[in-house]
Amino acid sequence: QAQPAESGGGTVHAGESLRLSCTLPGTIYSPACMGWFRQAPGKEREVVARIDLNSRDSQFDGLTRYDDSVRGRFTISKDNLGKTLFLQMNTLKPEDTGMYFCAVAKQTYCSGAHGRRDFDYWGQGIQVNVSA
Repeated sequence: QAQPAESGGGTVHAGESLRLSCTLPGTIYSPACMGWFRQAPGKEREVVARIDLNSRDSQFDGLTRYDDSVRGRFTISKDNLGKTLFLQMNTLKPEDTGMYFCAVAKQTYCSGAHGRRDFDYWGQGIQVNVSA
């Protein structure tokens, strides 16, 4: 089964920026929610940002949600077709270091998609390293 594919990771110094991208394969269409998860060494995988897509109520389409640890520094967005997801990460900190995963919830909107088991498709992950 084709998976979402992340790109854009790497190693930066604290205070610098990175932009992650995630491209959906053609077999995944019209998802309800997409998100970025982060897993630091020895820690659980946690959601850092989510965005609603294809909402039945247009006022919620594109609605974004952030973990407190990244709010104001990270921005999640999508392209017009909803096939590519982005995470702009500014003012990076060493504690942002980890493997970042793109995740797709096929039918569950972000208001109900809080954890790993709420998402149906996962990318392989991409490493982000932030040095002090």
